[in-house]
Amino acid sequence: MLGLMRSLSDRIEADIKKFDDSIKRADKAELSEEENEIVELSKMYASDCKSWLKKGEMDTAFSCISYAHGLLDAILKIKHMIE
Repeated sequence: MLGLMRSLSDRIEADIKKFDDSIKRADKAELSEEENEIVELSKMYASDCKSWLKKGEMDTAFSCISYAHGLLDAILKIKHMIE
């Protein structure tokens, strides 16, 4: 079980790094007020993920970073910054 928890933790940490890389692209884009609100919401979910990860709540952390990616990917797609 400990191995599974470590594996999930590693996956979440990799997803956080991927999110951090993606957010740099979004921060350079010209965004409408609504788009900016969505990007900020994605940042809040990523922050929540880090808090849940520290508490050992892997399922919740994974859910948060997945949602953060979804929000951010939608904006990047609208802005033609990802395929």
